[in-house]
Amino acid sequence: MKNTVTLEDIIKAQETIKNLIKRTPIVECPTLEAITGNKIYLKLENLQKTGSFKVRGALNKIANLTEQEKSMGVIASSAGNHAQGVALGAAAQDIKATIVMPATAPLAKISATRGYGAEVILHGNVYDDAFSKACEVQKETGATFLHPFDDRFVIAGQGTIGLEILEDIPDIDVVIVPIGGGGILAGIAKAIKSIKPEVKIIGVEASNAASMLEAIKNNCVCEIDSKPTIADGIAVRKAGATTFEMIRENVDEIVTVSEDEIAKAILFLMEKSKVVAEGAGATPIAALLAGKINVKDKKICSVISGGNMDINLMERILNRALILEGRRFEFKINLTDKAGELHKIVKIISDSNANILNINQTMYKKGLGITQQQANFVVECFDVNHRDELRKTLEDAGYEVV
Repeated sequence: MKNTVTLEDIIKAQETIKNLIKRTPIVECPTLEAITGNKIYLKLENLQKTGSFKVRGALNKIANLTEQEKSMGVIASSAGNHAQGVALGAAAQDIKATIVMPATAPLAKISATRGYGAEVILHGNVYDDAFSKACEVQKETGATFLHPFDDRFVIAGQGTIGLEILEDIPDIDVVIVPIGGGGILAGIAKAIKSIKPEVKIIGVEASNAASMLEAIKNNCVCEIDSKPTIADGIAVRKAGATTFEMIRENVDEIVTVSEDEIAKAILFLMEKSKVVAEGAGATPIAALLAGKINVKDKKICSVISGGNMDINLMERILNRALILEGRRFEFKINLTDKAGELHKIVKIISDSNANILNINQTMYKKGLGITQQQANFVVECFDVNHRDELRKTLEDAGYEVV
């Protein structure tokens, strides 16, 4: 069986899955246009069935299994999104599905996968740990293994996104795509470059798990020492061999984004575009906001690859983003231990139109004088300038703000 993927494979995949998936919308993003000087479009795969693009590749792969392969059941390893696609596709054809997921996968993804009828095994901390365990289980059971990215049917399924982008925006100049193992980037790049080679394709990785960039630098696929990332959907230690070759051939540039840049992008999408994106899905916007896409006056499409965000994690991410933007401000002030002192500070904050979220007052801190207390404040501000104005007002009133 050939390993490469052709435009014909992607067109065939589009026909195979067109009645099984959603044709996700492409929307404009005026706020980001003003920031970047480009016309910005968002391809909303977070609105896809199962909340992620992964269902495209999974459904195309299952559709191309032999009856013998189906009868053995299927097994897959996934950080969560491929898992749901496989579980959905398998359930539709009454195929037994077993999914191995990292124990650190978001609870929402684990619950959704089980909800589609798959058996879920939790193992390890990242995708690669789950992959190793899935290989063990596959040998024991004889089930058909469905790779999440390094498979030509999966890549072709993801490539259908590229066809839709060209159909909806024929004069697109740049397409920005997240990278994990490389399936979505390889597929989209192949589809678009085959039809319109002048379009620039840019991949974005989390800097904590930049396995594809490392492969490109070394000219071969290699395992990296990854770090935890809020972009769990693209946390892959080793890029795919097939995807590596396709990306090397068809992708113009790869950039990386930090955890803080991803957090700010998640907040931006939610606040400015009313789009809920998981960490992986927000990486193209993170690259744009961080000024890492060096183009002007171009039509850019960013693929928002998924929206399966763990609600508990979302709270932490948004809090982090608000702190980074100066909209949440934590500080300490030592004050005289007498009636009315705390009220004075609260009044200054209130008069400055800042909102107090939390106050913690104590006299039991080491280093405090006998007649001193320490008050710890968390306040909401409009922006960095408002934060700095509040701090100056407090200092002008005689308080040392730490």
